[in-house]
Amino acid sequence: MPFARLAAATTPTCHIGLGLAAVGRPGYINLDRDRDLGEDRTVEALRERTHDLLDAAYAQGVRYFDAARSYGRSEEFLADWLRERPDVDDVVVGSKWGYTYTADWSADAERHEVKDHGVATYDRQRAETDALLGDRLDLYQIHSLTPDSPALTDKDLHARLAEAAAQGSTIGFSTSGPSQADAIRAALAVTVDGEPLFRTVQSTYNALETSAGPALTEAHEAGLTVIVKEGMANGRLADRHAPDVLKAVAEETALGCDAVALALILRQPWAGVVLSGAATVTQLGSNLHAAVIDLDGDQVARLGTLVETPNAYWERRSQLPWH
Repeated sequence: MPFARLAAATTPTCHIGLGLAAVGRPGYINLDRDRDLGEDRTVEALRERTHDLLDAAYAQGVRYFDAARSYGRSEEFLADWLRERPDVDDVVVGSKWGYTYTADWSADAERHEVKDHGVATYDRQRAETDALLGDRLDLYQIHSLTPDSPALTDKDLHARLAEAAAQGSTIGFSTSGPSQADAIRAALAVTVDGEPLFRTVQSTYNALETSAGPALTEAHEAGLTVIVKEGMANGRLADRHAPDVLKAVAEETALGCDAVALALILRQPWAGVVLSGAATVTQLGSNLHAAVIDLDGDQVARLGTLVETPNAYWERRSQLPWH
């Protein structure tokens, strides 16, 4: 598996990855994104911003980069960066299929993405991804698997994915929504010719939403690499919006709320990679401090009081506006 490259890395930040959801398109649901990106959100402006983030991340030891077909031009930006740096051969590149980007580079579109987990969408989007990333693609994930997704039962799709795996791709899935644990457990049961289909899982887990934890433990024990997304809860755990408990612990560590929030995830024994969704180089640098924070038992217990019910968390997330 390509994630063996990360196991061989020795930098403190090798278990932190960079997700490109916030910079591959002009609109997203992260809080304060207007302040982070400013008014210039042309394709070239976001391409340059993405390349700056990738440069900074790589220089500071980050070795996993995560894109998706629905993240606007994230695959294109990442492919350009890789092509311009042929000596960068020690990174792991992941992307996702299952959502089609429909906003036409507008932050005010009525619909930003359309979900479809059918075989036809997989075939089309895999060809699109291959055209951009080619043999640099290591991991291809089903985007936002839920318990009712046809991708869990579609044997034709499973055969396509197993064929891709036989040709060298790592196949994974991501999850979203209040039933993440159910989706993870259902995916763990999917096999082709008696062999597990999925080798990675990417799920939302943070100080506010911990419900996937037990299922992620099971996934880790089954041999899957666990990738954690939305560790900052779309900005709800950043300094300006952080709950008082998180601010207090951050003050004790003399680092930012963002670093503490990510450090809380990194201490989970099943966490293989924790994604930073930084939109600026400054945010990225602050996020990467998570690798050196050692939270004590009292601090962990106090942060544990922030947990919300899954339904409450995902209802709040669904109300976040696209900026």
